[in-house]
Amino acid sequence: MGSVEVKALADVSLTVGKGEFIAVLGPSGSGKSTMMNILGCLDKPSEGEYLFDSTPVHKFNRVQLARLRNQKVGFVFQSYNLLPFATAYENIELPMLYARTPAKKRKERIEWLLESVGLKDRALHRPAELSGGQRQRVAVARSLANDPDIILADEPTGNLDTKSGKEILNLFESLNRDGKTLIFVTHDEQLASHAKRIIHLLDGRINQDYLN
Repeated sequence: MGSVEVKALADVSLTVGKGEFIAVLGPSGSGKSTMMNILGCLDKPSEGEYLFDSTPVHKFNRVQLARLRNQKVGFVFQSYNLLPFATAYENIELPMLYARTPAKKRKERIEWLLESVGLKDRALHRPAELSGGQRQRVAVARSLANDPDIILADEPTGNLDTKSGKEILNLFESLNRDGKTLIFVTHDEQLASHAKRIIHLLDGRINQDYLN
């Protein structure tokens, strides 16, 4: 910002194990979004290293990072980030098209995912024809399209009513029981309390890191 340097993250060091369920908790401006962008290979750290499955991805170029995101990382956003003109089926299919998954395999995977999130009868509905909870279910299904190693969720229940939020949380807990690595980014302590490990950020630094 002009001549003022603002460090979004500073002296942050952590290891995420396979199958963990982590909540990154902190107020606005604490560095949560920057951490998620680095973990999800949307941004590269200006200093330091980031090893993804022992691979130094901070050295990757844009094409390599895009391939890794498509194949290894699933994203779920507070605002869903669904294509408004595409059906639920087509939104889930998109990551598989980028991955060049064969049509038959795509169809089988999408149908299984829609059934898994309870939306088999909403396959041809567009986002405007779905409730907030249903849109987030589509977003979760899309995040699982290429069977990623890790799922990153940014305030995944922030736009939902209490009932829908609980349903989405139950869905995430089920995924974690099945072995998926989950990382939530949130300022909601109630949501964070469902995670098995909580990392608390404050002013770009890890203030606390403990098992829940």
